[in-house]
Amino acid sequence: MQKFNYPTQIYYGPGSVKEMANSIVQMGIKKVLVVSDKTLLELGMVGHITDTFHAAGLSTAQFCDVHPNPIEEDVLNGIQVYKKGKCEAFVALGGGSPMDAAKAMMILVDHPEPLAQYDDTKGGDQLIKKPLPPVFAIPTTAGTGSEVGRSSVIIIKATNDKTILFHPTMMPKIAALEPELTKNLPVSVTVNTGLDAFTHNLEAYFAPGFHPMADGIALQGMALILDNLPLVVKNPGDLDARGKMLIAAAMGATAFQKGLGMIHSMAHPLSSECGLHHGLANALALPACVEFLEKSELNPEQRKRIRDVLNLFKERNMQRSTLAETCRDFFKGLGLKFGLSNHGVKKEDLTKLSKKAILDPCHSNNMIKVTESDFANCFAKAF
Repeated sequence: MQKFNYPTQIYYGPGSVKEMANSIVQMGIKKVLVVSDKTLLELGMVGHITDTFHAAGLSTAQFCDVHPNPIEEDVLNGIQVYKKGKCEAFVALGGGSPMDAAKAMMILVDHPEPLAQYDDTKGGDQLIKKPLPPVFAIPTTAGTGSEVGRSSVIIIKATNDKTILFHPTMMPKIAALEPELTKNLPVSVTVNTGLDAFTHNLEAYFAPGFHPMADGIALQGMALILDNLPLVVKNPGDLDARGKMLIAAAMGATAFQKGLGMIHSMAHPLSSECGLHHGLANALALPACVEFLEKSELNPEQRKRIRDVLNLFKERNMQRSTLAETCRDFFKGLGLKFGLSNHGVKKEDLTKLSKKAILDPCHSNNMIKVTESDFANCFAKAF
């Protein structure tokens, strides 16, 4: 017996945020906390969203101090604003970071601190017993797909580890995918978040287990990214391609309910220890991990899955001799500069990163079993 889950309600296209605001009002909610970051506040996007909400009859409070890799302090500070403002729901505006922060805040509205006790790998979801307030999500990047996810990743202060919080009711009630909100992203952010979405889809497809629905979504998600990410890098104003990248990101987060893998186990400590953007960390680690898989003893089904992804590139005349080389070429063509050493990682960091990677839960769903030594070799190759 297995359980398959599918995600939140999605509003897609121009006018999605306005429709979301109207829907929130119809639910009887009167005041929301908008959770975002300083960049979106300075760009005026927070003001644009709150104006739309006010026009629909919603009151708002704001917390715009979420870090690029959200930390426990963000959650604790945000929940104080929520309670002081007597808010009834959260609206997460931005990339995965504000969404992760808002979802973690949901837990602490009616559940006690510390946040670390809700660590999913330690059965923390069993402690979430009271109803959670609703969260609504407005992505401004096409990457994490957190707008359709049921988890949150927060760096816990005591350990400095990225910690996964999970509960089925953490899933946003509505996600508003409005391509216009992503068109002014810097090219580097477009690339890094797009490759995050690609990694989600790829690792979900490679994860073992029977989940043909997730497999189909993952393959189509990768196809959309191969077709549309180069278009938005070349022409940031291509709203059709921007919209399809938003869909591909949501598809990646839908697909990885099946599992992720060793790429994410490398990426998480690269973010928590070295401050790398999560999508960038995934992209820098991916070729080394895929090469590790291609050189391992795989069964026929596992080989077939690698060929399936390689065929997506072949259909677009992008194929090289291996999937690792093919991905590397595709990423480089988007402007990615490879080498962890080019992004602030020091050689002396690699041992600690390997030790943290083996403790990360994502690799438990890797295509094949991975050891600390394997991680050390992959970090060295990616360096």
